[in-house]
Amino acid sequence: MRIEELYQCFLQCDGVSIDTRNITPNSLFFALKGDNFDGNNFAQQALDQGASFVVMDNKKLVTHSDKMFWYTDALMALQELAKYHRQQLGLPIIALTGSNGKTTTKELILAILSKKYQVKATQGNLNNHIGVPLTLLSFNEDTDIGIVEMGANHLGEIAHLSELADPDFGYITNFGKAHLEGFGSFEGVIKAKSELYTYLENNYKLAFTNTDDTLQDIKTMTFTRYTFGTEPQNDLVIEEYKAQPMASITTQKTLFNSNLTGIYNATNIAAAVAIGTYFKVPISDCKTAIEQYIPTNNRSQWVEKGTYKILLDAYNANPSSMEAALDNFIQLDSKGSKTLFLGDMFELGQNSSEEHVTLIEKLNKIDNLTIYYIGNHFFEHQQVQPKSFFFKTYNDFAEVFDSKTMDENGIILIKGSRGMALERILDLI
Repeated sequence: MRIEELYQCFLQCDGVSIDTRNITPNSLFFALKGDNFDGNNFAQQALDQGASFVVMDNKKLVTHSDKMFWYTDALMALQELAKYHRQQLGLPIIALTGSNGKTTTKELILAILSKKYQVKATQGNLNNHIGVPLTLLSFNEDTDIGIVEMGANHLGEIAHLSELADPDFGYITNFGKAHLEGFGSFEGVIKAKSELYTYLENNYKLAFTNTDDTLQDIKTMTFTRYTFGTEPQNDLVIEEYKAQPMASITTQKTLFNSNLTGIYNATNIAAAVAIGTYFKVPISDCKTAIEQYIPTNNRSQWVEKGTYKILLDAYNANPSSMEAALDNFIQLDSKGSKTLFLGDMFELGQNSSEEHVTLIEKLNKIDNLTIYYIGNHFFEHQQVQPKSFFFKTYNDFAEVFDSKTMDENGIILIKGSRGMALERILDLI
């Protein structure tokens, strides 16, 4: 089936579905495969539940020639359709990647640009080889600007996603120690994330650059770019970064307060404001958008339970984001003690032991902390230290933990990799 023919089917539909558990009426269903499922087996079910057309890659299961379309690879069909749709719309697209802060920065950019434009962006963290095509296919003729978040854990993925999205603008939040198992090393992370820079440079597109990040500054020096930072030569000069208690910036003699914690979020705010000013959003509207944004989804999110004040940052963790979160939490003012619940950091490969030990030894040097380390990686490297407790599994921890032992006037940090699901601790407090 030719992509042009598939596109005509897509235009007749109200959306795209890939899961029969949440089929939308009059949708185009793609029968994707996974390690433990084959969407081809659910093609008829998709039609029965309201899908108008199905794209399959198992010809033997095609039973309705007018509604079931065979493609050599259903995932490839989804990606090619998304790329073709992007080309037909021709709208400006901002691509976003980086080791930490992608989703928060995306949400901040969305909040600011939405003050002036009709904007659509990646939903949640649908930022991989399936999520990016779904994001592109959600854009329509009413969309003024699209924002596409791109994630990766192997070399070549950002390059592939860039080819699909064909971004006009790009921003890399930072280069950190994330997915070291897939990238092999920190140098591998830099190389992988920089695939977005390569695409922008080769296609004469614009990079948004934080010049206070030396690596970003050097790598985009010859690009068409729009810069922000503390030096006076930047397109947007940041007069001050602060993070006590919440992240804020001052630029163009305007103070931007936020509901985000940590100096790292001040940088995310600055990036969003820079992109907003590039697109001529009034600075007063940028300020309103930032100050109205409330973090959700377990990302740098303050939660109150009784008298306890809890910083919930349990969406993900890697050495870079963990260090930033800990540095921020340690310097926060508190009337009482400070308690940390830290979960294992995943996908670190051969660096795992070193990174977990480094974190433990860092915290051993800091007084007045009660620390619960949860997960096998921490457990394997446990050290005898006052007020430090190690648990191999979450269940081991949950069986013995008693929140009554905590200082009711203190503050709490919960942080770990997504697979640890440490937000469950809230139910124990």
